[in-house]
Amino acid sequence: MNKPIGYWIKRLDAALEVQLDRTLARIRLTRRQWQTLAALADGAMIPDQLEEVLKPLWGGDDRLRERELAALVGHGMITMIDDRLALSERGRERYHQAQQLVEDARQDLSMGIGIDEYAMAVSVLERMSINAERLAR
Repeated sequence: MNKPIGYWIKRLDAALEVQLDRTLARIRLTRRQWQTLAALADGAMIPDQLEEVLKPLWGGDDRLRERELAALVGHGMITMIDDRLALSERGRERYHQAQQLVEDARQDLSMGIGIDEYAMAVSVLERMSINAERLAR
């Protein structure tokens, strides 16, 4: 039986979450903490900017966001500089560790999928997401 795209997206998303959580647990990070470090790796942001960047990944769970940010601050990975959240040296080191683990996992996950196939899949999903968001307004 052919399954609709939504079935495959949900199945892939669930499997990716489990795999990524297991991968990052090796260095004591959660997926959301890694996403936060990755967002800040390009430069400091005011909290509202960071929230906007992470919103599609985190949803609207404010308590979860606050808990994860507090953990990163408490572990010395994020600091405030002139009203902006920024990676500390420790945060940048942990980000690079996580980035290598995630990249290795991505290679395993995309085994047997060509670069062009991957790019096409991402492009199609991006356009479908934009269309769905437009229609949901």
